Order: sequence, then structure tokens, then C-alpha cells
Amino acid sequence: MSICTIFFMEERWNGCWSFISILCKLYAVDFSRRRQRKISTPRSQGSSPKGFVPRTPSGTSTQRRDQKSNGDKESQSTSSSKESEISNPKTMEAKVETSDDGTKQVGKDRKFQEEEDEFNGATKSVSLSPVRGSTQFVESGETGDDDEGAVDLNKSNRTEESDFQIGSVRREQSEGDYSENTNASSKGSHALGTPLSEILQLDTYGGYKVDELDEPQKLKENDAGDVEDERPLARELLEMTKPSDVEFTESNEIADVDSSSFLKADSVEEDEPSAVGTLETEDISLKLRLEMEANLRRQAIERLAEENLLQGIRLFCFPEVVKPDEDVEIFLNRSLSTLNNEHDLLIMGAFNDWRWRSFTTTLTETRLNGDWWSCKIHVPKEAYKIDFVFFNGKDVYDNNDNNDFSITVEGGMQILDFENFLLEEKRREQEKLAKEQAERERLAEEQRRIEAEKAALEVDRSQAKEEVAKKREVLQALMAKASKTRDITWYIEPSVFKCEEKVKLYYNKSSGPLSHAKDLWIHGGYNNWKDGLSVVEKLVKSERIDGDWWYTEVVIPDRALVLDWVFADGPPKHAIAYDNNHRQDFHAIVPKHIPEELYWVEEELQIFKALQEERRLREEAMRAKAEKAARMKAETKERTMKSFLLSQKHIVYTEPLDVQAGSSVTVYYNPANTVLNGKPEIWFRCSFNRWTHRLGPLPPQKMLPTENGTHVKATVKVPLDAHMMDFVFSEREDGGIFDNKSGMDYHIPVFGGVAKEPPMHIVHISVEMAPIAKVGGLGDVVTSLSRAVQDLNHNVDIILPKYDCLKMNQVKDFQFHKSYFWGGTEIKVWFGKVEGVSVYFLEPQNGLFWKGCVYGCNNDGERFGFFCHAALEFLLQGGFHPDIIHCHDWSSAPVAWLFKEQYTHYGLSKSRIVFTIHNLEFGADLIGKAMTYADKATTVSPTYSKEVSGNPVIAPHLYKFHGIVNGIDPDIWDPLNDKFIPISYTSENVVEGKTAAKEALQQRLGLKQADLPLVGIITRLTHQKGIHLIKHAIWRTLERNGQVVLLGSAPDPRIQNDFVNLANQLHSTYNDRARLCLTYDEPLSHLIYAGADFILVPSIFEPCGLTQLTAMRYGSIPVVRKTGGLYDTVFDVDHDKERAQQCGLEPNGFSFDGADAAGVDYALNRALSAWYDGRDWFNSLCKQVMEQDWSWNRPALDYLELYHAARKLE
Repeated sequence: MSICTIFFMEERWNGCWSFISILCKLYAVDFSRRRQRKISTPRSQGSSPKGFVPRTPSGTSTQRRDQKSNGDKESQSTSSSKESEISNPKTMEAKVETSDDGTKQVGKDRKFQEEEDEFNGATKSVSLSPVRGSTQFVESGETGDDDEGAVDLNKSNRTEESDFQIGSVRREQSEGDYSENTNASSKGSHALGTPLSEILQLDTYGGYKVDELDEPQKLKENDAGDVEDERPLARELLEMTKPSDVEFTESNEIADVDSSSFLKADSVEEDEPSAVGTLETEDISLKLRLEMEANLRRQAIERLAEENLLQGIRLFCFPEVVKPDEDVEIFLNRSLSTLNNEHDLLIMGAFNDWRWRSFTTTLTETRLNGDWWSCKIHVPKEAYKIDFVFFNGKDVYDNNDNNDFSITVEGGMQILDFENFLLEEKRREQEKLAKEQAERERLAEEQRRIEAEKAALEVDRSQAKEEVAKKREVLQALMAKASKTRDITWYIEPSVFKCEEKVKLYYNKSSGPLSHAKDLWIHGGYNNWKDGLSVVEKLVKSERIDGDWWYTEVVIPDRALVLDWVFADGPPKHAIAYDNNHRQDFHAIVPKHIPEELYWVEEELQIFKALQEERRLREEAMRAKAEKAARMKAETKERTMKSFLLSQKHIVYTEPLDVQAGSSVTVYYNPANTVLNGKPEIWFRCSFNRWTHRLGPLPPQKMLPTENGTHVKATVKVPLDAHMMDFVFSEREDGGIFDNKSGMDYHIPVFGGVAKEPPMHIVHISVEMAPIAKVGGLGDVVTSLSRAVQDLNHNVDIILPKYDCLKMNQVKDFQFHKSYFWGGTEIKVWFGKVEGVSVYFLEPQNGLFWKGCVYGCNNDGERFGFFCHAALEFLLQGGFHPDIIHCHDWSSAPVAWLFKEQYTHYGLSKSRIVFTIHNLEFGADLIGKAMTYADKATTVSPTYSKEVSGNPVIAPHLYKFHGIVNGIDPDIWDPLNDKFIPISYTSENVVEGKTAAKEALQQRLGLKQADLPLVGIITRLTHQKGIHLIKHAIWRTLERNGQVVLLGSAPDPRIQNDFVNLANQLHSTYNDRARLCLTYDEPLSHLIYAGADFILVPSIFEPCGLTQLTAMRYGSIPVVRKTGGLYDTVFDVDHDKERAQQCGLEPNGFSFDGADAAGVDYALNRALSAWYDGRDWFNSLCKQVMEQDWSWNRPALDYLELYHAARKLE
């Protein structure tokens, strides 16, 4: 008699197995009197059930009793029975037999006792109910009476025999039918695709109920051997309950008996056949599960197909709820589609509004009812929608009436999350591309270096050969004259010697000019003094009596072919008298020297190596200098950007100062300094990327007060694709009064974003350009501004007349571009690069610009008017669409009205006109008309714009008139790379560099070499430049014991003569402390900027002024009058600290207000006193002004803001 208590294992959704043990306690009795019983399982006609793999039959059989589910009718018994017999407590074997008709039978060789032992408790039967009519798993049991007790497995229904039946799964398939019914029979297994809750009767607690037995029966010792045959069946039942997708519940009460004996036996005898059987059972279960899932899936698809067919819907998908990172099958009813006559059907689509992972897949015909075609698509985890159309692979489409098809993905990314995901992907792609580009550039640079090194090696090798040839020729001539035997003046012992041997060299003192010398020395070398003076020895008196002989011992140098020497009365640098053989020196051939050919081969190699080393050191120095210059340039740009951000700190600033994409930033605003002063509320209106960001303007945000009480603040999250932060302020949420920075808006650059600012296209139309057609400052501005804006990643072109006096040697890649006809003549267009900027040269064949000059013709107005019109025509015919057309001064002013009147409506409507006034003295009427038509207008400094604001041609247009300070070209004016100064210097060694430059300047001009303050003046001698103030400053400096150097000339002869007389006067009275150079000298100007301590600029008016900026570049302190650009760039060390801080700068010079002698004295006296009394402070000031950036870095940023403001205009 046996009792099995089974603990099943369950897999929870959290992935962990909780174990419900299967305890088997076997009680053996003597079954010898009972006949053997078998169980047979009927199968369908034909072959054995699919997936059934029988075990090897054993010598025993197993019988089970009929069982039924709790609360259900008793299951039908099979025609054969299964009997159980305990024969061995260690193992349990299941036997599968085949009857004559092919039916598989499971039985036991043992017999049950007629009367089984009775348990103190009882167990409820376990019944596996049918699953959806497809799979049935039934376990039946039979109990009998016994004197020792009985096991009642089913209290309400008892039978004589026990059957164990596996329900069959019948598989039937008909034509056009998607469903399959599987007929399968397997011992102790069930379909894993079916939830076990539908098979087992489960309670609400999720596990089997176990009732403890009152008195567990113990195995009889003499029946221990019979238990072995029961183990495989118990193990199979255990394995049957393991599938990962089955969850158990308690519904059957199983007697709680001691299972230690079974578990012990199971652990001891884990034999290979049992393991193989377990794997086979799992394979069978998996196959059944997959078939069941496929069956259910087909049924669902059939249902959907029928429903959609009846409703006339041509599209559905399965599963109906599409989830990310899963497959979806899309079905199309061809007969209802525009593709109903096509033989090939394809789907083309992508995810998330066609922005992610496109795909194209072929559809295949299905066997569903209707003309259904399908394909499978894998949905990525990032998807929130599938977008697609169908087509025939060519040009016939079904795109849902131009709306495209789409399927929503449930549980996928949100749209905003996907946007951020795309930005992160873009950032990673940009980083990858940047690395790849950097690697390509590195490899290209490496290749260039290798090629350059190869070329340099060839040059060095060729140079070495040339030098060897010259030396060989000279040495051979010398050896031909050299003495090979003893002479009356000298001789060598021994007469035959070789390199590195010691010999005695004798000299007859009485035979030469050293006969009266007290001491004798030999100064020697070898091979025509190859290594210079290499032998220096003192001679001693010889014992010879046939003359006044002296000698010394000399070691013959290695690789010597010939010895060279002279005699002297002392060692080197102390000798006075020499015997040099009548200026031919003494020479002696080394008798046993190395082969001459070998010597010259080695010599060539040595020269080659020396040349290589010199080149290496030279290139390293140049590379280090270039790297230092690049680093300084980058650091200067960084400081300039910081000062640009801090320049408006008195109104608005951010924390952090450098706004980073993807982070939060707090904006602080001080309304007290704006038009919103005193308003009770301040509202913050913000967007990104020049108000063009995909998210649009953010909702107005009320700003909160800060602790200091004067500022208000607002915090904003900066998106990942932002490159610029844009905002304005208002008094109310719905508007009211705005602070928009006079129509320019506030803009803060954003760093680290994945998006870059789209480049603008700017075209300058100008009649001047440095250095090829420079007359005044206009040409410098056009070239330098273009380069600076281009360095900020924008596209810049310049249109210039092709004068016949251009400096064509400064034009790179000059070539013919095209020609066109306009104005009754052919106009040839040439293209070239000047200072790295693209230039188009217009050459009308009517000869207007074949005059040999830029200005100075009687018809300059006609010439330049024709040029302006031709330039616009070139833009139109050439298909250009610039964002900005920038014209300059009266000479290109006609561009403004010609564009608005004749070209705005004919293809150039996108462009905006920016006009810059450089000098208001000429062409005021043309400037006034250009101001009327221009979208934005500028002049060369803010202060000058205020000074001319009352001019009639300016006053009506102040709303669009701005002042932007000019800059200087830091590559032209660079003390680190200036070839006109004695030593290169930076702010780190400014004192050393300027001291050397001052000494060179004093020496060149014949001034006293003394440590005195030196005032430099570099200017045109005109009344505008304050010539009366210049004269007074010269005398005042000399009175203070300083030195003065003036460089300049006067276009007015009277002024020129006046200064010639002054120069003569100073030459006679202060010859060692004053010099006036009355002609322009470019190299001298560099030396004055570097050598002077102060640069004086006392202009009566100065629109911008570049002299003071160049002075600070070289560490010279400017002394200026407060006017125009001088006031905007020079901040007095005593009076302008606060004003400088508002511009993000430190004080940098001395200034005065008046236009009289007293004003000059006030500034100049303070400057000279600072030099005399506080030299350390003065030196630190020189270092400070050198580190300020007066290049075009900052003006370029201001011009870009102006360009963007112009583009906003309607």
C-alpha cells in the first residue's frame, strides 16, 4: 500500500520559484495474492499521439484509482486499470506497454493488497479538469478496505480499480481552416500553454491545501524494496508541475505525511535515465504548450478577420493592443484596398510620426476567410505610434486617403520623452561624428607631417651633399699646399703618425715674429679648422742647440686628414702676437689618415644629422609658439564672451553664467534700470533659438522677488536642442509695457546643446577692402568684421570693384567666375580669397574702374552708383539669397534704396539691409537716403552715435540707429609674432618685452639710452586729431624729463611745415629726448607701440579710433580725450571704475574732458607721476591692458545681434 503526498513548485510573476514539496510516503503490504492490473489509454486511429515519447518498459506496472475534481462529477474510468504496489522505498518505475491493438498501457508488475491499510486521515482526490474542450488531464484513484486502515482518495465515490487517464487532444484541420485540434496522450503531463488554474481546482490562496494526517503510516521494512518502482511516476508528476508560466492554487487537501524517506531515496539515486526522462517530459510539455498557444492565436485572428470583414474594415492588427518591444502582425484586406488588383503587396513605414526606424516589408497571403494579407513588424521600445502605407513595390499606394495609416502603441514612450530621446541620440551621433572627424583630421595631419618630413629629409640630404662638395674642394686645395716634410720653422716627430697618436711638434722661435716672445702657445685644429680651435698647448724649450727650438706634445685628432695651427705668445683671448705663416696658417698632412672617401661619406652623414636636428628644434619652437598663440586666442575669446554676458549685469544676468542645455537656469532681472521701474509685477516671457524653438514660446511666468529686494527672478528648464535663450519682460501677464532691449530682445547663448545655430549668409557691398584696396578705416572694418563673423560659423561674401590697382599678390585662388550683361555692358565676375574671405570682383567692360585709383575721379558718384546696381544684379542673376546685405558709407549707400525699390519684389525679398556710417563728413545726402531705406543702421561707436544723433540725416531714424565699436586685427598687431620688434612678448613678460623695444627705439632714433618715461604719438596731423594739444603735450612731457616720439604726416602742407619747424627746434634743444618722424613708417609704428610707455590720442572728435586699441594690445597705456570711441574704450584709472565694471572690464588708461592745455596736463601729469612713483603698479597696469580683448570678437557678437534683429522685421 502506498500514499503519495506531493509538493508542487510554482513560478511566481516575480521570477522566483516558491516550492510546494511533493512528499511521497510509501507503505508496502503483501500484494502477492492480487492479480496484476494495467491501465490503457485509447488513442485516435493512426499513428501514436504527437509528441508522446514512451519510457523503456520496466518489470512493474502502476495502477491508480479513479479520481474526480472537488465538486465535479466523477471522471470516466478507462478500460484498463492501473495498480500500484510498493516494492522498494528508493525507486519508483513507470511501465508503458502496448496492447495488441496498439494502445499504450501503463501498469505495474506489483499487486495491491485486497484490503489496503487504512489511514488515520484521508486525502481528497486531485482532478485536472478539461481545458476549453481541447486538452483533458484526469487523475483517478481507487481505494479498498484493509484491516490496518484504508486510504480514501475520494470519499464520495469509490471504485475497485484505479485509472490514470490523460485526455486526448485531437487535431483536425480542414481546407481554409486556421484552427487545429491536437490529439495527444502523455503520461503525467499536461499542455503547458493552458493556465493550470483552468486545469486544477484552485482556492483563493494560490496554493494546494495540505491536511495533516492523524497518524502517518510507516513503511514496512520487508516492503522497502518495492518502493523503487514508484519513484519515476512520482518524479514525472513533480516535473509535470514545473512550467514557468503555471501558477498553482490551493484546492485539494493532501494528507501531511512524513516524506523524508522518499526525499532521501530521491537524492541518493539521481540516475541518468531519470534525468533523460525529465528532459523528454519537458520537451513534450513545451511542444504542447506552443501548439496550444498557436491554436488560441489562430482562433483570435480568425475572429478578428471575420468581424472586420463583416464591417468592411480593411485593416486590423494582432494583438489588438500593441505594446513596445513586441511583435505585431498587420492584416490588410486586399479586396477593400486600392491595391486589389496587385499581385505584390508591401508595407512601408516608420515609427513615431515617421521619425524613427523606417522599414519596408513584403506582405504574404493568409488562409483566412477573405482576401487577407499580413506581415509581422517588431515594435521598438521607443515607439509610441506606428505609421505606414501599403504599395505594390512601384507606384501604386494605399495611404488611407493621403492620411497614412497609424497604430497607437500602448505603454510606449511619451512624445516629449521621445523628443528628448532623439536629442540624446543626436548628441551621441554628433559626438561620434566629431570623434571620427577628429581622427580623420589627425590621420590627415599625420600624413601631411610624414610627407613634409620626407620632403625635408630630401632637402637636408641635398644640402648636406652640397656642403660636403664645397668643403671637399677647399680641403683638397689646402692639402695640396700642405707640407709633408720637415721645415726650417717647424717639424713633427715622428714624421709618420696616425690619428689619436701623440706626437711632438717643434717650432723654431727665432725664425718668425715671435722671436722675442716670453711664452709660446700653439692654437690648432684640423681639416681646415673643421671644429674650430681644438688644440691649445704651451710650448717648452727644447735641448737642441742648432736653433731656438721649442716643442709641445699634441694628440692627433680623430678623423684628421690635415693639421692646422698657428703660434702665439699667449693662450686664446690673451695672445697679442702671432706667427700664422704669413696669414696662411701652418698645415701638415696626417700620413696615415683614414681613407678620404670614407671620411667624406661620414662627413656628409654628420652634416645631414646636424641639419635634421636644427630643423627639428626650429619646428618645435614654431609649433610651441603657434600652440601658445592659439591657446591665448581661445582664452581671449572666452574672456570676451564672459564680459559680453556680464556687460548687461546691471539689468539682467543668469545663474549659472554659462547656460547649459538640458539644465535649469535662473534669470535675475533688475527693473529699476529699465522702463519697468516701479511696476508691481514683472512677467518673464521666454523661448529658445531666436524664438524658433519647436516648443514655441513658454507660458508667461511671474517673476519672484529675491532677497536683496532690487531683483526679481524666474527659473527655466533649458531643452537639449537649445543654442540660444531668448526673453523679454512685461508688466502684466497679458502684455502691457515691454522691456525688449529697444527691439533687440535679450539673448543668452546656450552651451552644450545638440543643435547649432543655423548659419546666416551675409554679403558686404563695399568699395574698399584691406589690404588689397585700402584707403581708410572702412577697408579695415570690412575685412576684419567679415573674418570675425565667419569665425562664428556664418557665411560671408564681399562684392568689390575690380580696380586695375588692386594688390593682386594678396588674392588667393584668383579665377574667372562668370560674366553677365547689365547697364549696356558686359560685366566680368572674378572670384578669389582675401584673408580667408570669399570675394567677388566685378569688372564692367566700360572701363569705370580702370582709373588707377579707388577715389579721386571726377565721376566717383557715377562709378560707385553703377557698381551698387551691378552688385544687386549679380546677386539676382547668380541666384543668391543672402540674409543680410551690408553696405558702407556714402560710396555703397545706393544699395539700400535700389534694393527696396527694384529688387525686393524680384527674388531678393528674404534679404535685409544693414547700413554703416564710417564718416559723416562726406556724402551726407546719400547717407540720409540710405538711412531711410535701411532696416538697421550703425556707426563705429555708441558715443559717436549719440554725438551725431542731432544731425538732420540721422535724427528721424534713431530707433534703428546703433553704435558698435570697431576692433583691431589681432593677427596684424601681435607682439608675440611681430617681426618689427626685438623680442616677442605676451602679458606674462610684458616688462621684459617693452624694455627691449624701448632700447631698440632709442637706439634707432638716436635718443638717450636711459630709463625715462616715453610718450608716443602716432596720428595724421589734422585739426580733428587735436594738433594744438599734441604740441602742448610734447613740451609738457619734456618738462617732466620724459622722452617723446611722434610718427605722422599732414595732408595740409602748412601743417606739415609747422611740424617740420617744431622738429628742428626740438632737435637743437632736446636732441636726446625728442624725435618727430614726419612720414609714415609701418615698421617704426610697431616699434613705437611696443617701446612707448604711453600713447597720446587727444582728438577733438573721433568716431572710433584704433590707435588707443593697438596701444593696449602692445601694453602701452592710452592717454585720450573723452570723445567718440575713445570714451567707449578707455576707462580712467581714477574715475571710471564703475563704468568699466558695467562693461565687464577694468580701468585701462588716463583721460580728460576739455580741449585745452589744462585738460591735457591733467591726464598727462597723472600718467607720468604714476610711472615715476608707482612702477610696480604701472607694470601691472600694462599687463592688465594687454589681456583685454580689443579685437573683433566682441563687435562681431554685437553685429550678429543686429543682423538677427533686422531679420525679425516684417
